[in-house]
Amino acid sequence: MSLIRLVTIIILLPLLFHSGLTAQEQQYRIGCIAFYNIENLFDTINDPEINDEEFLPEGKNEWRGERYRAKLTNLAGVISQIGDELVKSGPVILGLSEIENRRVLEDLVNTPPLDKSGYGIVHFDGPDRRGVDVAMIYQTAHFRVLNSQSRRLHLASDPDWRTRDQLVVSGLLDGEKIHIIVNHWPSRSGGESKSAPLREAAADLCRAITDSLLSLEPEAKIIIMGDLNDNPDDRSLLHHLKARKSREDTRPGELYNPMYRMYKQEGVGSLAYRDSWSLFDMIIVSHALLGDDYDSFRFYRARVFNRPYLTQKEGQYKGYPNRTYAGGVYRGGYSDHFPVYIFLMKAVSP
Repeated sequence: MSLIRLVTIIILLPLLFHSGLTAQEQQYRIGCIAFYNIENLFDTINDPEINDEEFLPEGKNEWRGERYRAKLTNLAGVISQIGDELVKSGPVILGLSEIENRRVLEDLVNTPPLDKSGYGIVHFDGPDRRGVDVAMIYQTAHFRVLNSQSRRLHLASDPDWRTRDQLVVSGLLDGEKIHIIVNHWPSRSGGESKSAPLREAAADLCRAITDSLLSLEPEAKIIIMGDLNDNPDDRSLLHHLKARKSREDTRPGELYNPMYRMYKQEGVGSLAYRDSWSLFDMIIVSHALLGDDYDSFRFYRARVFNRPYLTQKEGQYKGYPNRTYAGGVYRGGYSDHFPVYIFLMKAVSP
């Protein structure tokens, strides 16, 4: 009973699972890992080094303190509920994109209801001209950072070109080593086909990071997450990152994309554009997180967090994610993306 009380207090909760062979009750610890493009989380302070003029009190969006605080409150509420069908204290690890700086991350993790979760921050300033970066927050009671670095994508053909860095974090989750790579690949600005080589280059960099980790640890547990600005069936995912479509076809040293089935067979998306859904937001896992032996953490399942309150209820964009701004009008919503998340689970010894 004391173990159940302890597990209930922390973010890892027991799940009762009945084996079809033995009908024996087994407890599992569940951990939620998530990613969320939170769409333009800027503070209200002018930074002359970046293009943040739209998000200033005197800017086009009239980005004043009350609007900034409302967005923080909205986002904190969403984050605290991700994975709440199994975990009641929010994700133990959350990758983020479209954040301006460390200050907005500190404001976010100190906003109720996240302020009680004890989130730490990993962030590096990147080269993006708009000033938006990727980052990771984590519950310090359950994850310990061992190493973090920011990996930059360079184009030999265009030395002045810039995009978001890829964030690589290695650490211990409940004592087990895992590696997280947080991405925000180049957008489709200028057209999907014309911009595809940029995302393929980003996929090549992410694959190179993955291969480096696997060369040091052949059984490395790697989680790749991010807004990839491509769908699971695009070339960047299938031929450059080499993410497999099915769990059964994933071999040692390979990556499995659980979002492929969700997108192709279930029609699930994380953002909408011109009345069509795309699944740009993904979480991809290495082979070491697959299998049926749950003595250590294993991948359980993936989901898109698309609760009804995150959807616009009326107007031109009815059914789309409810954004902070839509059509140039302030709506006080959340983001143009839904969060995505996975569960990891491992057996608890009797």
